[in-house]
Amino acid sequence: MQSRTKAWGAALAVTFVALVLAVLDLADGSVRRWWGRHAFTTSVVSGILVLLVTILIVNRVLSVRELRDRSRAIAAQAAIVISQAARATRAVVAVLKGGDRDTAADELRTYMTMLLISAPVLIDASVSRTFLEEAQTLGAELARALAATRDSEPTDELRAHLDAAVDRMRAVSQPLLDILKPEERLVVTAEDTGTDAEDTGTEQEERAADAQATGTDTEGPTS
Repeated sequence: MQSRTKAWGAALAVTFVALVLAVLDLADGSVRRWWGRHAFTTSVVSGILVLLVTILIVNRVLSVRELRDRSRAIAAQAAIVISQAARATRAVVAVLKGGDRDTAADELRTYMTMLLISAPVLIDASVSRTFLEEAQTLGAELARALAATRDSEPTDELRAHLDAAVDRMRAVSQPLLDILKPEERLVVTAEDTGTDAEDTGTEQEERAADAQATGTDTEGPTS
């Protein structure tokens, strides 16, 4: 991000210098006569300015346009990453509840491999690069959660870190998903929501079982 800001700053500086020289040439007769007496210097300076304007401005504009044309491909790649992130998160959450560790490890390995493949596509634009950073953070949190449960019971802090990483990734992915068509976005949203739905359903079943057990305990003394 800093390099892009410097590039645009250099382009604006060159444009400003060119405008100042043009204004001086039009408004100041002494400057105009000086340029007229030094034809070679005038040609060199004007050639350098044209070259710098071409490199720093035209190329930047073309780069932005190319990036805009690739926005749908970038969004589609981000959607694929989000889909795999949902599966990996669901598998790791299942391990926190006593699920299969090997399945979670396979899903996490697939997710990290997908991030490596997607990085060259997502790293170009600032929005997709932010998404990539959060996706990598989520991968680190998933690996940390999986490793922490190998020798000890999961803690509330561990689950909180994982939930926060998921929420941040969802937030930064929204501008990318907005580029996709509604039907394309629906597929990703359904996959992502599936993680929450599964967790919610499990929690509802647990609450129903607790309520039933409580009702049984309550009826015992009454009878």
